[in-house]
Amino acid sequence: MTKIIVLGASGALGKHVAQQAVDAGHEVSVVVRTPSKLPASWRDKVKVHKADIATLSADQLGALLGGHDVVINTAGLVSDGDRFVTLVAHIVSGLETIEPANRPVAWFIAGAGLLDLGDTRRRGLELPLIKKTYWPHGENFKRLEASTLDFRLLCPGPMVEGAAVGLERLRVAIDRLPVQTPAAVKWLPDWLLVPIFASRVPEMIIPYADAAALMLNNLEPGNAMSRHRVGLALPVGMKGKKERWTARPPEQSTTTEAHPDGVSPVGTKLP
Repeated sequence: MTKIIVLGASGALGKHVAQQAVDAGHEVSVVVRTPSKLPASWRDKVKVHKADIATLSADQLGALLGGHDVVINTAGLVSDGDRFVTLVAHIVSGLETIEPANRPVAWFIAGAGLLDLGDTRRRGLELPLIKKTYWPHGENFKRLEASTLDFRLLCPGPMVEGAAVGLERLRVAIDRLPVQTPAAVKWLPDWLLVPIFASRVPEMIIPYADAAALMLNNLEPGNAMSRHRVGLALPVGMKGKKERWTARPPEQSTTTEAHPDGVSPVGTKLP
């Protein structure tokens, strides 16, 4: 049994993480601003901390997260820009107040645009249209790399509700897109890479249930995903569907408890 604390457990992804963690027999705590938003099916099976992460000091946050084996952060909206960057940096700072030997493994969420395109160091976040909205993922990754945390950064495409595909069927890649890209991506100009990247996104439309399962199946300290970006894709030949790939604009954001549906780094003018 692992002691897990989930940040943003009332959000779309956070609910799946908490539910699966409870079902697996882990000792689960959650941090939310509005406990009433938690599903009744498992609300009484977890320890609930009512708090606004952003208003806690780093020391207070460290005290809340300390004593757990794993922290899974699903809080924050990429469309909140600077506020999202500040939130993630604050969580990292809170974890850094914990003695290194006692620090939990920490999962964070970004988007597929943070992954390398094939065997290059080029990323979707560097491309026109995409970087305008999804630049916060890059800043968050820089902050994590500057830390000494045992972090893992899940970088899915758009996430959707629906039946799990199953981890045994999904394509998983470390630090690079989990889909095939032409060898020519090394030399193509950015404007030509945008439609190539966009054409691969449907292969990376992942059910929330699978994203949650990937994290919960990789909780061991120092495993192969430690301090890496992790990409997920559907089985070869399968494509997902989602009406809108982009994150909600800031004026429609509701709470920092819910991670955006559109964590994929797709610009608003792409198909």
